Amino acid sequence: MFAKVVAVSLLTLASGHLLAAECSVTVDSTDQMSYNTKEITIDKSCKTFTVNLTHSGSLPKNVMGHNWVLSTKADMQGVTTDGMAAGLDKNYLKDGDTRIIAHTKIIGAGEKDSVTFDVSKLKAGEEYEFFCTFPGHNSMMKGAVVLK
Repeated sequence: MFAKVVAVSLLTLASGHLLAAECSVTVDSTDQMSYNTKEITIDKSCKTFTVNLTHSGSLPKNVMGHNWVLSTKADMQGVTTDGMAAGLDKNYLKDGDTRIIAHTKIIGAGEKDSVTFDVSKLKAGEEYEFFCTFPGHNSMMKGAVVLK
């Protein structure tokens, strides 16, 4: 049984997808402007879902900070553009932006943050994207959130 779990875990990591069997996931960010996953699958049975964001790099948040932001795919660019104007002190997020479903704060090397959100905010069939709003990062730091 253990070997099967390890094999599934390795297959999951190799495919670049994280499975969310326990209604939570840890996403690592790096100094190379990347997350360790391109897709997060959320089971519809989850009432809430938690994203734990870590930063395994060595650079501070004012140089290579990252956050984790969730919106519809259609809203991603607008959220990012408005966030740039808000600045680092506001985590590169516009105050009261209703397009944002969930977000962490900006973190730097060795830091972590988490966010828990209500899964009922997600609708089956809608395209969702997670991304970093630090200026210039969302071109590489993004991925899909899929409700299953």
